[in-house]
Amino acid sequence: MNDALFDMTGRVALVTGASSGLGAHFARVLAGNGARVVVAARRQDRLRELVDGIGAAGGEATAIAMDVTDADSVGKGFDAAEQAYGVVDVLVNNAGVAQSRSFLKTTEADWDHVMETNLKAAWRVARVGAERMKQAGQPGSIVNIASLLGLGVQFGESLYATSKAGVVQLTRHMALELMRYRIRVNAICPGYFETEMNRDFFKSDRGQSYVRDNIPSKRLGDLPELSGPLLLLASDAGSFVNGIALPVDGGHLLKSL
Repeated sequence: MNDALFDMTGRVALVTGASSGLGAHFARVLAGNGARVVVAARRQDRLRELVDGIGAAGGEATAIAMDVTDADSVGKGFDAAEQAYGVVDVLVNNAGVAQSRSFLKTTEADWDHVMETNLKAAWRVARVGAERMKQAGQPGSIVNIASLLGLGVQFGESLYATSKAGVVQLTRHMALELMRYRIRVNAICPGYFETEMNRDFFKSDRGQSYVRDNIPSKRLGDLPELSGPLLLLASDAGSFVNGIALPVDGGHLLKSL
């Protein structure tokens, strides 16, 4: 295979929710493949650590403050990104929250919080990013981070799953309408990956039981297993891939009835 297909040299990438977990990993992968990366989140201390680590590994990155639930903050974040590197042509829409609670225990406040962060903010950030690419005549790629739960169901996740299903459908409509501007839009739907947020749970007896009894592959995903899917959708390697929701779940959706 021609490794140059995955080369991100000359690209400017912005990753939201980059202060930890999947977002931090995505930023490292893009920088490691040549992109200049703008890492965005509210926790600036964590972003500085990430930028320093990327620099130490030979990459190039800068940190900006961005609250994806605030339109003014999003606009200013893109302004800062353009001042640093130019027009963002790879956007990884990763910021999100979880609110695990059974349906009858959910409240309107829970609904507003999850939908605002996971769905409306994804729309908001993508809307600004796509408009700026269009105005600059710049082809690009938007990768929305949805979830396995946007394609399936699980007890206690009605709000999160609904928000991520919305991200999947939003992705399809964006792809349909933005392809005329040479902007591709796809989604990654991760299954369960170990991060610092869930590590303690999955090390517990309950967590290990869940993996053993519910995940066909009998294991969690490793973050590097998301690197290939990300690069496929973000780079020229996926130049004819548009509007998909790609499960990266070790076959979790394939559970036999």
